[in-house]
Amino acid sequence: MSKAMAMLLSLFLLAPATTWAADQADLMKKIEELSQQLQQLKQQMGELQKKETVKEERIGNVEKKTAAVEKKTEESAGGWPAWFEIGGDFRTRFDYMSGTSADFFTPNPVNPFGLPPVLVPSEKFKNEALLTNRLGLNMKFKATEDIQVKTRLLMYKVWGHETGGPVSGANSFFADKQSIFDGNVAHTPSDNALRVDQAYATWSNIADQPIWFSVGRRPSTGGVPTNLRLNNQKTGSAGVPGLLIDYAFDGATFGVAPDIDALPGFYAKLCYGKGFDSGFRSSANSMKDVNFLGFNVVPYETDNFRVEVQYSRGFDIFAFPEFSAMTFPGFGTLSNTNLGDIDQFGAVVSGKIDNLGPGNLNLFMSSAMSKTHPNSNIIGFPGMLEYGLMWDNVAGRNSRTGYALYAGARYDIPSTGTKIGVEYNHGSKNWITFTPASDDMWTSKLGTRGSVYEIYAIQELLKKPVSKLGKAFFRVGYQYYDFDYTGSNNWVGAPVKITDLTTTMYAPQMFQPLKKAQNIYATFDVQF
Repeated sequence: MSKAMAMLLSLFLLAPATTWAADQADLMKKIEELSQQLQQLKQQMGELQKKETVKEERIGNVEKKTAAVEKKTEESAGGWPAWFEIGGDFRTRFDYMSGTSADFFTPNPVNPFGLPPVLVPSEKFKNEALLTNRLGLNMKFKATEDIQVKTRLLMYKVWGHETGGPVSGANSFFADKQSIFDGNVAHTPSDNALRVDQAYATWSNIADQPIWFSVGRRPSTGGVPTNLRLNNQKTGSAGVPGLLIDYAFDGATFGVAPDIDALPGFYAKLCYGKGFDSGFRSSANSMKDVNFLGFNVVPYETDNFRVEVQYSRGFDIFAFPEFSAMTFPGFGTLSNTNLGDIDQFGAVVSGKIDNLGPGNLNLFMSSAMSKTHPNSNIIGFPGMLEYGLMWDNVAGRNSRTGYALYAGARYDIPSTGTKIGVEYNHGSKNWITFTPASDDMWTSKLGTRGSVYEIYAIQELLKKPVSKLGKAFFRVGYQYYDFDYTGSNNWVGAPVKITDLTTTMYAPQMFQPLKKAQNIYATFDVQF
């Protein structure tokens, strides 16, 4: 029995040892599995940390690049804030000008009210080296989300002169160059003053609609298509047709640009401008203000085709800008007055043919009509020298209608930066326009009563631009004026056929009439 008890006791003691050994093996197995899982977690954590490090490096690189771009942008803008932009242009120009006047009669200086008048024989005139500098500074200020102000400052000076004498005044043969006045100031060479040429505020997206309102000194110069030969970008929706208006106006515009699928680029605007403020009216001053009202529509505009139409009317047109009186040798002193109204209607069609040979061909055609509505006011001396709106006491007081045509082409070769252009314009006997701010030295060619031929070449320097609008180019050209009638760009007095100036003993002229004129010019332009 004792042996049996001993055996049972031994079995009892061995059972826990066997169970413990089995539990220890399971525990080791579980520890090994946990170790493997821990190792996998460590690997996963390592991979996540690596990815996070890469992500942080990428974010850091983006931030560095963004900071570099912002710094570069700030440096390229001259350190100015984002709401401010500045640019401009500089031009040096050379002109060789020659012209021939016509024979004509003028009143006898001894007896201006009697006969016989004096015959002034034909003369030749030259300016063999007219040199000018022009500097323009353009600035844009963004005030709020939808309101901005744009300005343009201009200095335009004759080399070796502090007045506009070599171009205007006593040396002028045409009304648009006879003096520096509000409509041509800073666009006709004078002194070295930097003048405000444009300063206007524009409120866009009125009531969250495609409507805008703009007021101030208007961008009403250098309009389509005259920008082509000047190698300038087209003025935006603030511009006007160059054949009708090239005049530095103060005024306002109200415009709308609805999205019409069939008429891409459509916009229309109502324009107002003030051409003269008469000051306080009294018994000694009966002058009225001179105002302009116009309606402009661009029914279709894409990169390669554009149509523009405009109607405008000038009310109470003055005889002389900004002068209460003017003295003409042999005539005497003429007092200023309002002469009547002038209507204009015109259209411009322009387009571009891409990849025509090695370059692109730009084409345009513009036509216009003018109609005068004279009142009974005159300047001059009753019974002898009487002038009105496109009439005098010889031709009689009537409403007169004139016509004009302006066409041209420019071929651009992008690979060489070469642009070659030709232009032609013609004005009828009674054509009158408002373009005293033109870039032409003799007189605005688009106001010529006769024909003007022009050819020019532009050579851009293919240099990498640093400024936003950086560009530099040379431009050379030739203009030939062939006048059919007197009084180009002048609405005072009746036009006279050049060949009829000596067929009558009385054909009063306010300016010495030219029959031919030529101009060879060369410019060096830098835009920035």
